[in-house]
Amino acid sequence: MDILYLLVPLSLILVFVIGGVFWWALQHRQFDDLDHEGQSIIDDGEGRL
Repeated sequence: MDILYLLVPLSLILVFVIGGVFWWALQHRQFDDLDHEGQSIIDDGEGRL
């Protein structure tokens, strides 16, 4: 039962850290253009001269 006094605060801290990183990623436009990077892997530039 004593371990809950450690695990509950640690899990709350982890939730806030993950939420903060997700918020930072949203604010810095990390999720804006997901299709471009996937398409750049497929298009290797072979048809352009």
